[in-house]
Amino acid sequence: MYPQGPAELSAGREQLVSYSRRMLDDGLAVGSAGNMSVRLGGSVIITPSGVPYPDLRPGQICEVGLDGTAISVPATVSSETPMHLAIYAATDAGAVVHTHSPEVIALSSVFDELPAIHYAIHALGGAVRVAPYTRFGSDGLASAATAALSSRRAAILQNHGAICYGRTLTEAYERALLLEWLARTYRLARMLGEPKILTDAQLAEVAAEARRRRYGEAPAEERRNSG
Repeated sequence: MYPQGPAELSAGREQLVSYSRRMLDDGLAVGSAGNMSVRLGGSVIITPSGVPYPDLRPGQICEVGLDGTAISVPATVSSETPMHLAIYAATDAGAVVHTHSPEVIALSSVFDELPAIHYAIHALGGAVRVAPYTRFGSDGLASAATAALSSRRAAILQNHGAICYGRTLTEAYERALLLEWLARTYRLARMLGEPKILTDAQLAEVAAEARRRRYGEAPAEERRNSG
């Protein structure tokens, strides 16, 4: 969760615009598809609905309370706001990224899970579940997404896209990129034959070594300064 204040609100809006445009460049969405949000204390700022990312401006970013109450809604609030709010309620997320990335969508139409094709999947909590199809913008989708995210930091939404969260928007976005790369890697492996999948024990070993090396943590100097 980010601190809350005028400076943080302004910076958060700028960051959402920047990453929304990057989502297009990275092929994780087209047009105005997908959405992302950041939690600021007791509120959430989220990209609006229907605004093409090249045209998106910081002043169009919406702010709502954790209960969905409108605080500042200069544009139509994202239809997936209920899903974002449900994830904030169920996890320690500081930011949420929802993509419509093609490799993930293709996989979701065939499989119920993205298995551990590469050890990097440990950053997502393990094999990534595919939540059953539910209409976009619905409370049912919010429930399905949070269920699929149990003990995970990413989930796939059948015939729809992906949802990832992190402590920061950067972390959530990097997980969305990783998920798309893993889905592509799995597809390529299946074109060659039956992929060898890492076991839970092997993933646990990877996670333990990552903790020992403090992968994903801020540098020691940054930790001292923040303390």
